[in-house]
Amino acid sequence: MKVYYGWIIVAAGALLGCVAIGAVFSLAVFLQPMAAATGWSRTGVSSAMTIVFLVMGVASFGWGALTDRFGPRIVVLSGGLLLGLGLWLASRAQSLLEFQLVYGILVGGAAGAVFIPTISTITGWFEKHRSLAVSLVSAGMGVAPMTVSPFASWLITNYDWRTAQFTIAIVAWVLLVPAAFLVRRPPEAPDERERVAVAPGVMMGAADPAMTAGQALRSPQFWVLSITYFCCCATHSGPIFHTVSYAIACGLPMMAAVTIYSVEGLAGLGGRILFGLAGDRFGAKRVLVIGLFAQALGAGAYFFVRQLGEFYAVAAVFGLIYGGIMPLYAVIAREYFPMRIMGTILGASTVFSSLGMALGPAVGGWIYDTTGSYGWLYIGSFGIGLGAMAIALLFPPFPSQRPVAQPA
Repeated sequence: MKVYYGWIIVAAGALLGCVAIGAVFSLAVFLQPMAAATGWSRTGVSSAMTIVFLVMGVASFGWGALTDRFGPRIVVLSGGLLLGLGLWLASRAQSLLEFQLVYGILVGGAAGAVFIPTISTITGWFEKHRSLAVSLVSAGMGVAPMTVSPFASWLITNYDWRTAQFTIAIVAWVLLVPAAFLVRRPPEAPDERERVAVAPGVMMGAADPAMTAGQALRSPQFWVLSITYFCCCATHSGPIFHTVSYAIACGLPMMAAVTIYSVEGLAGLGGRILFGLAGDRFGAKRVLVIGLFAQALGAGAYFFVRQLGEFYAVAAVFGLIYGGIMPLYAVIAREYFPMRIMGTILGASTVFSSLGMALGPAVGGWIYDTTGSYGWLYIGSFGIGLGAMAIALLFPPFPSQRPVAQPA
């Protein structure tokens, strides 16, 4: 039986996401050892991650436009090469400013070249199982805390942080470059009249094929999507990045603290599949709104935990939710906008999401350095999470929305 090539790209995309995002977020594992070895403040090291997200947002817009024009393969390949280069140069940095600029600009720019082209490409390969396919690609990111983070922790335990980061750079090159050659443009989209429903009562939209990128970027659909994306990422970025350091501050050993991050990742893997199936069954917008409310509760729950078992419980719930809702933005975008501008649209929306992600690392580090505690980080995340849910309720109906015929 011949395997549909779209599923091969899903597998390649999952690997790309695991390695790229795992390498980027490994800085959370490096944070405490780097601060201790160099004397750099946590705020300073965390700010490198803030620069990553800012650069990734701007770069994603450019990478997305290049994907629409030249196809995803060359863009993803460039991102893989750039990521390894950025990690290698960062491992050799002799000052905090040098580290911030190298890690922030090169690693951040590379991450945008891997994530957006892969996700936008997948939305064009699938119609019936789009939510599931996008979620499976995103699941690769959920695997990262269970693979790259423990690997980084082991390296730091046995070697110095510079050797550890250089090793991750080599691994990134070895895995990302071959995987990039498996990525290719999606086939021409089927006529919208041939769209089929995945479940009774699910409403399927039909993006206007004549819509230009300029019209899309000025539309209310794009702005509601992007602002929701911003608040969603601002909600979970701080808890994701600082949980390892928070657990260490509560008296847990480093390896135990890293396992909390791994629990989040494992739960996020299940969440991506669960929310992907739910999005296909009940509609991505409805599932997103419910998930945003649950995410706010999960972020706020960290305020109350101190013991390892408590960390595991909250991490499992929080990881399940934030991991599950993230792929839904691409699914919703594909319902509003045509495939030929998806790279541009997802790249532009990623500018907003990256701004949200940029808040957590720097603000969390500042809160800890100022107060000696992460308490206000989790309280603030809870409030922003409620705001994300409120904004998501403003999503307009899908274009030409209608119930579609069920298969016989």
